Amino acid sequence: MGARAVDQAGESGQAGVGRDIWQPGADVTMAAGQRVAVTALLRDLIALRCDMDLQADRRMAAWAPMLQRAEFGASARNLADWLALRGADLADLQDRLAQLGLSTLGRLDGHVRPSVDAVIAVLAALTGAAPANFPDPATISGGDAVLEARRDALFGGGSTGPGTRIMVTLPGVAADLPDLVLQMAQQGADCFRINCAHDTSEMWAAMIHHIRAAEAVLGRRLPVSMDLGGPKFRIQKLHGDEKERLGEGDTFLILQAGAKAPRGELALRLSHPALAEALVVGSEVSIDDGKLRARVQHVAEGIARLKVTQAPEKGMRLKVEKGVNLPGAHLDVPALTDEDRAALDFVLPHADIVAYSFVQTVADVETLLAEMAVRCDGAPLPALLLKIETPLALRNLPDLIVAAGGRVPVAVMIARGDLAVEIGFDRLSEIQEEILWLCEAAQVPVVWATQVLETLVKEGQATRAEVTDAAMSQRAEAVMLNKGPHAVKAVAFLRGVLGRMERHQHKKRARLGPLGLWRQG
Repeated sequence: MGARAVDQAGESGQAGVGRDIWQPGADVTMAAGQRVAVTALLRDLIALRCDMDLQADRRMAAWAPMLQRAEFGASARNLADWLALRGADLADLQDRLAQLGLSTLGRLDGHVRPSVDAVIAVLAALTGAAPANFPDPATISGGDAVLEARRDALFGGGSTGPGTRIMVTLPGVAADLPDLVLQMAQQGADCFRINCAHDTSEMWAAMIHHIRAAEAVLGRRLPVSMDLGGPKFRIQKLHGDEKERLGEGDTFLILQAGAKAPRGELALRLSHPALAEALVVGSEVSIDDGKLRARVQHVAEGIARLKVTQAPEKGMRLKVEKGVNLPGAHLDVPALTDEDRAALDFVLPHADIVAYSFVQTVADVETLLAEMAVRCDGAPLPALLLKIETPLALRNLPDLIVAAGGRVPVAVMIARGDLAVEIGFDRLSEIQEEILWLCEAAQVPVVWATQVLETLVKEGQATRAEVTDAAMSQRAEAVMLNKGPHAVKAVAFLRGVLGRMERHQHKKRARLGPLGLWRQG
């Protein structure tokens, strides 16, 4: 409140209101107990800041060989600061800051160091221990600006719609329907996804041709993201009664390569040998996105016997090509397959973004970058979209981001389908929040993916829960819609949801615009 505001308050008959809070030129007054508390808080925050520096310096030294792009260095440093800070329990410190009406550091993800320094400066001014040395405000707003620029570079920035970009997965029929792509873009699609696990290179080429034609009509970029299929973990073959419905307590077998299927029992062969080989007594197996779960009871001579622990009420038939997950198991499987290498020959000349399925380790990232470099022969490499689908990828996420971002533009996809099965549905909401925070700290765009408005896309009407999920997705830089007969309608619906939420929320920060619902008069 400025001096003029105080004077105006007095003129309007509220002379005591403003002057009770502040008068120009007045010193800060505190009770002795308050000053002691503020001094202790300042000391604790400075100690936290020093510890953050030490830990972040060590992490940056480990990351240094991977940081070949100078423009990613500051982002890596902010991520290192964030990881150091978030390794501590800050809850008590936040409560003490809140009691003083100060920032509780809850929204510092994109600008860690200047945010901490700003609070230290305020506390120093309150105690009078030192002159307030406030950081340049540009160092705080700069993190948001970097993230927004990277969002636009990767996912398009020419539309007049909401800041959260809309990525749409194209179905195979889009190869023959140029108007479908244009309609999606007209309704608000900002970029398009082609899944290389499906269709043919001729169909991919036709889809991309339609996307480029839509760009020309609309006068804005429509980036193309192409997914590498990655290793496939599915039921490859069934032995026994394929019509048998499994319920809780029933048993079935999983066979390793070379094991003979016993007569009279339902047995599965899986598409990747590493799955069956990883099974031990107690291993959990999830089939068809967790619809059926089972636990290994016995393993001998290449045959694992499993007992169903969760199934639909009416039971469930197992079918070829249904997905299989081993939650909690570490599968030593390369993320890049021979099929992916073949697809790269087409993908690299055409895609703006290469989406990397099943990436788990820095070695996975380095393998793909090497394959890309050979094929690009000195030309700039496209951006990488890291699909986080397993607990190992989640644990390694900071290193994955730096390994990729140190070489090429990078983004992260929260692949909530496989990830939910792997970590447990009950933990998904918590983990997706933490991924958003970490990626904001790295100043890396996030794609919120899997089953967004799924019922609307497939059946034409969204559920209430899906609308809430879509609203939550506004905090990501992009949202992915899957393919379906009502995808055009879903794009328009999602654009509206994102636009309305943008008026109220930016990342963790609530935007306090005027609320008309309860306004007086």
